[in-house]
Amino acid sequence: MTSSEGAIKLSKFIEVTDEDFQTEVLDADGPVLVEFWAVWCGPCRQMAPILDDLAAAYTGKIKFVKVNVDEVTESVGTYSIMSVPTLMLFQDGNPMETFVGVQPKPRLEEVLDNYL
Repeated sequence: MTSSEGAIKLSKFIEVTDEDFQTEVLDADGPVLVEFWAVWCGPCRQMAPILDDLAAAYTGKIKFVKVNVDEVTESVGTYSIMSVPTLMLFQDGNPMETFVGVQPKPRLEEVLDNYL
């Protein structure tokens, strides 16, 4: 079984832990959009339909990953995540873009298109 088969699927997102962050995000081929979120986060719920639309639109082009900040502490600390939602776009294992708070869909599309 590959790590992606063992990951929890959330819509078109893969939920990762500290154990598979390296494989799913840093070692991934192509761009990866990571949402650092929490169950109790109202703005995260506001972002959910926008991110679901983007995940559907960019299927096969950009990998979409969710990191629950209450469960995944090492990766949260590594990237100094202080607020949720925080979106980070990774390319070749490097964080390229960071967005904190609710973001408009057109802005995210513009950024994602730059990494295709």
